[in-house]
Amino acid sequence: MDEDDRARLAEFVASRTPALMRVAYLLTGDRHTAEDLFQSALARTIPKWRDLRHTDPEGYLRAVMYREQVSWWRRLRRYRETLLTGAAERAGPDPFGGTDVRLAMRAALRALPAAQRTVVVLRYYEDLTETQVAAALGCSVGTVRSRTHRAVARLRQLLPDIELLEVRR
Repeated sequence: MDEDDRARLAEFVASRTPALMRVAYLLTGDRHTAEDLFQSALARTIPKWRDLRHTDPEGYLRAVMYREQVSWWRRLRRYRETLLTGAAERAGPDPFGGTDVRLAMRAALRALPAAQRTVVVLRYYEDLTETQVAAALGCSVGTVRSRTHRAVARLRQLLPDIELLEVRR
């Protein structure tokens, strides 16, 4: 990699890291795991930088993150996340523009299995079509639809008071 490529790579990483870290966090539900996911995807992308620099390096890096997350999920799926129910305190209305909704949504997303969380992030945060999600994850459109359906149903159970869960078609 020559100096010009290194400079472009450094500029790309500096400018796009915050957005890519948000996606990684939404995929993993944990800041430290998100950092690991981003670094792993970046390590896989750097050797291909010369070929990617004139196309869509961010799209490639995002696709690597999606696939890496699914790979990690498959390796670790025997360890299930469990939602603790019970004495959760409810705060009053939020004067700061929906912070309570965002926090509740984040907790509910963490309660979803990784595969469902990934599909929800890609469909509703990244705004990808079912076909694009299927291509990014290497699965069928039917799998995307069923995971999305189950995830939205579970989110509605976890967040019955939040009206934001009306899915637009």
